[in-house]
Amino acid sequence: MHCGTARSGAGQGDTAMAVPEDRSPAAIANQTVSVTVNGTHYERSVEPRTTLADFLRHELALTGTHVGCEHGVCGACTILFDGKSVRSCIMYAVQAHGHRIRTVEDLAEGGQLHPLQQAFAEEGALQCGFCTPGFLITALEFLDHHPDPSDEAIRTALSGNICRCTGYQPIIRAVRLAGERLRARADDR
Repeated sequence: MHCGTARSGAGQGDTAMAVPEDRSPAAIANQTVSVTVNGTHYERSVEPRTTLADFLRHELALTGTHVGCEHGVCGACTILFDGKSVRSCIMYAVQAHGHRIRTVEDLAEGGQLHPLQQAFAEEGALQCGFCTPGFLITALEFLDHHPDPSDEAIRTALSGNICRCTGYQPIIRAVRLAGERLRARADDR
């Protein structure tokens, strides 16, 4: 063997192949991420393999974004990415460079719960609370585009989020109630 090359075997003759470069975590250089989260600009140096959920939780101390399945299936890590709901556990932090993110921490304003948060509390749409941030963010985007949804439309919109405690009916009632309140608030303006 020659340094930096490997000889191939049977039927390949003396064709040399490059040895793969070192891809161990220690050999991969950090990258700078510049991102706006909940209206505040942040710049951090992160490993390229850092998920967006871990970046939010560990680098920015925004722990409302929960990590459940780490496969994008449960919805607990849902955030708004340039206004669209995405699963932050299956995105890398470096993919957020230059983008705008909104997390559950940004819903309440001036010490007042957002109508979605208030409706979830009133309707008993949360128990352990683990899935709640993902449901709130998913419902927020949904109600922005569908201010007067049917229960069936709500069920469809929330079908990508999993809750193991509530049985979903209180969540559907809460989203419906929040939609009513958001429409009333818009009419008052």
